Amino acid sequence: MKRIIIHWTAGGYYPNASEINCYHFLVDKEGKIHKGKFLPEHNRLCRLGGYAAHTGGGNTNSIGVAMCAMHGFKNRQNCGQYPITPIQFETAMNLCAKLSIKYSIQPKPETILTHYEFGLKNPNTSSAGKIDITFIPPYPWVSKEDCGTFIRSKIKWYIKKSQEV
Repeated sequence: MKRIIIHWTAGGYYPNASEINCYHFLVDKEGKIHKGKFLPEHNRLCRLGGYAAHTGGGNTNSIGVAMCAMHGFKNRQNCGQYPITPIQFETAMNLCAKLSIKYSIQPKPETILTHYEFGLKNPNTSSAGKIDITFIPPYPWVSKEDCGTFIRSKIKWYIKKSQEV
């Protein structure tokens, strides 16, 4: 696996059947991790119906991690009834740190990124214009442009913390 792409589901706080098919890992409101239908290794060679289709144009060799949240998001001031919770966010970042260690993925903008960042870098894919993740409710001071950098710094922190044990 070459990269991790981080999402919000734009749904409620718990994964539904469709989301289980689309992501490798989902984190609910309480920070419980749910495994998707497909293993990350299924995305080494993407074949119709046999992989987690989480990022249009970017599924091959990509692990999809999603936080179950953000249904009804309109903007920073109106993020709907299901904002990402602090425990959910931190659990997702810790999970991404563990995945980056397991698959030897260095936290860089090319290898660990949000769906939004992927769409910006790949404007000719169906991921162009995706807004996940452009706002992190537990950290409202993080700007839209800095969400990916903030996420990678959190993941680096969890990696370092795991090495101290």
